[in-house]
Amino acid sequence: MGLIYNIGMQLAEVVLNGGALVNDKLKKGVEGRKNTFNLLNKGIKPSDKTLWFHCASLGEYEQGLPVFKALRDHFKNHKIILSFFSPSGYEIRKNSPIADVVIYLPLDTKNNAKRFLDIVNPELTIFVKYDIWPVFLIELKKRQGRAILISAAFRENQSFFKWYGKPLREALFAFEHIFTQNEESKNLLKSINYNHVTVAGDTRYDRVTNQLDIDNTLDFIENFKDDKLCVVAGSTWPEGESLLINFINEQANKDLKFIIAPHQIKQEKVKQLQSQLQVPSVLFSKKEKYDLSEAKVFIIDTIGILTKIYNYADIAYVGGALGQTGLHNTLEPAVFGVPIIIGKHYNKFPEAKALINNGGMFSISSQNEFNSVLLSMIKNKDLRLQTGHKNEAFIKKNKGAVVQILNYLRIL
Repeated sequence: MGLIYNIGMQLAEVVLNGGALVNDKLKKGVEGRKNTFNLLNKGIKPSDKTLWFHCASLGEYEQGLPVFKALRDHFKNHKIILSFFSPSGYEIRKNSPIADVVIYLPLDTKNNAKRFLDIVNPELTIFVKYDIWPVFLIELKKRQGRAILISAAFRENQSFFKWYGKPLREALFAFEHIFTQNEESKNLLKSINYNHVTVAGDTRYDRVTNQLDIDNTLDFIENFKDDKLCVVAGSTWPEGESLLINFINEQANKDLKFIIAPHQIKQEKVKQLQSQLQVPSVLFSKKEKYDLSEAKVFIIDTIGILTKIYNYADIAYVGGALGQTGLHNTLEPAVFGVPIIIGKHYNKFPEAKALINNGGMFSISSQNEFNSVLLSMIKNKDLRLQTGHKNEAFIKKNKGAVVQILNYLRIL
């Protein structure tokens, strides 16, 4: 690997260690990586057969989960190592049933890569989407290890496709096969003479489709909704919450219900959100003390149930894209046939572009635009149902990536 990259890794370690002194999230990652090799040595014996799955964070984990589950079922006698870079993935899924050992992946250095692979020695490695660790992958290839990349999405401005990106391109060539989300990504790979590519689509379409096969009933949501029209705002940030609060306080009629699931559920943040509402509201954590049907706004100050809550939405707003935090999962409400509203910063999310072009999702950038789109969906039932149906049909049309990946691995 190039000198510049190695220096970059050293600088990254300094920055992360310094940031950990003032940032709880960074601190969890730094402390967690210190324990990685202890967990590996404790969880894996030299005689174990292993598979290694790597995800940047929680979103990539959910994206890869249909493939992970299939491999877990097929390779019953193998140990599975699941690695994350971000605490937002590790902390939530450190007890994932699909893995035997869940770790933070150590920083991408030669010593870490050799030490890690000496212990793990995976028969098959799967990386998800974009979190590509060149030193680990190149060392894996030297050992003739199998690795594939799934749900890959590339952009022309990435270093892999620039004149100075040759060292990083080595990492892509360490994959024996890459499954991309779209033709554009395949063409970019071909431009650097990487040809072991299949356009399989995004495994998240399979993931969210599986949600329809489980029981999505939540009695307390049914009690709250009380057969009224319901807007579900998922993974919200303050800039989106401001639009919602203004609409609820000034525009919403008495028969309309709102469920808000903030991305940040720290107590002081949730209290601040609730204090701005001028209508009856209730927190999930306090729901046992109230008649939910009397509340107009239900604030979900917990994690893990948003996907099921979308089942009760008539209209959905998905947060992240109004600010710079990144758009959250729009496929989760789409699978339930719900029209969706998002913010303006969605260019890095191909599924959002596709849903907008398909007519099932709307991008807004102001209070007036938000009010206009939301009111049109509330007042026009036929428009609301037709728009939602477009999302449902789009999900069905685009599922199937998992089957292609499993066929390639010859486990179907």
